[in-house]
Amino acid sequence: MLKGLLFDMDGVLVNNLEIHRQAFAEFFHRYGVERSFDDLSRVFGKGNDDIMGELMPKEVVERVGIRELGYQKEAIYREIYAPIIEPQRGLLDFLAEAEGAGLRSAVGSSGYRVNVDFVLERCDIGRYFEAIVAGDEVTRCKPDPEIYLTAAAKLGLEPSECIVFEDAEAGIEAAKRAGIKVVALATTFSRDFLEKTAADAIVDDFTQLSVDMLRAIVEG
Repeated sequence: MLKGLLFDMDGVLVNNLEIHRQAFAEFFHRYGVERSFDDLSRVFGKGNDDIMGELMPKEVVERVGIRELGYQKEAIYREIYAPIIEPQRGLLDFLAEAEGAGLRSAVGSSGYRVNVDFVLERCDIGRYFEAIVAGDEVTRCKPDPEIYLTAAAKLGLEPSECIVFEDAEAGIEAAKRAGIKVVALATTFSRDFLEKTAADAIVDDFTQLSVDMLRAIVEG
């Protein structure tokens, strides 16, 4: 029986791919690093420490520190996004429907906790979420299942009683490894790409979802 909803943040609660691209471009320019969009696509959904380790030169990582690099990039992101941030299309109505149906919600993001709090506050949706699990609060980020297992546990639910909303392959893998069904949003990646993943359903945004649909996915 469906009891809990576990939401990734980037690309799910907010459609922020272009903002992250702009922030990365400014961040890479600061350090004289050249990276392509394909380079970024490979790491979407992973934790900041993993991203910095893969994309930044070893010398820079050792000199500045991997966590500090992540903080710098995310500070740029929040500065760019703050004036224009808005919830994912259909999210507010969906959260209200889910709450009315007695479903409980949590955020499970590889992003830093400061970014999660930023999104929840700026979009005025924090009241819907009973628990938050962020990337800098766990030992292993996606595609490891720790984030989603922890989020389900914080709600006092079994993984099989939950469903995950994701946009990236790493997050989809994390959810499936946790034993949780997944709805993928075609925001960061195309439907064609997501159809090659283990997602149980694919939608464009939350206007295409209902509680009854989610129950059918979990119980089917």
